[in-house]
Amino acid sequence: MLRVRDGDQASFGLLLEKHRSPVIHFLDRIVQNQAVAEELAQEAFLRVYKSRVRYEPTAKFTTWLFRIATHVALNWLRDGRNEKHQASLDQESWDGTARQVPDRSRTAEQELVYQVKLREVRQAIKSLPAKQKAAVMMHKYQEMEYAQIADVLSCSESAVKSLLFRAYESLRVRLAHMA
Repeated sequence: MLRVRDGDQASFGLLLEKHRSPVIHFLDRIVQNQAVAEELAQEAFLRVYKSRVRYEPTAKFTTWLFRIATHVALNWLRDGRNEKHQASLDQESWDGTARQVPDRSRTAEQELVYQVKLREVRQAIKSLPAKQKAAVMMHKYQEMEYAQIADVLSCSESAVKSLLFRAYESLRVRLAHMA
C-alpha cells in the first residue's frame, strides 16, 4: 500500500488481486448477496484508491481495508438498499450460489436435517443487528482478533467483546432447541 500511496499503479493491481476474494467473501456473508457483495467490494477498493495519498500505516493494511469494507456494508444495510434483495435471499444458499457439496457419508435424511439446521443458524446470524453480525463474521469466518475487529469497527476491544458476547448470547437463546 505504501507503493500505491507513492503512485505505483501496478502495486494497486497486486493488492486488488490478493485481497479481492476475501473482501467479497466477507461482504457476501454480511449482505448475503454475491452480486451486491461484488459491487460493495468495488466501492471499498475505490475508496482505498481514492484515499491512497492519505494512507498512513498505523495498523495492518488488511485491518484498514476491512474497516472500509465494513463501513460500506453497514451503510448499505442502514440505507435499506438491501430490501429489494430480501425475497431472493430466502431462496438462495448462504453465499448466493448452489456450490455446496453434500457430505457423501450422510444419509438423505441426515443431509436434510443438516441443511435445515444450517439454514436456521444462518437465519439467526442474519437477524442480528448489523454491528453484531459484522463482528461475528470477522471473528468466526475471517478469524480476526479482537484488536483487529475493534480497529475495523472503530471501537474499543472491550466494546468488541461486548458485541460478540451479546451476539453469541442471542444466538445461543435463539438456537437453544438445537442443542
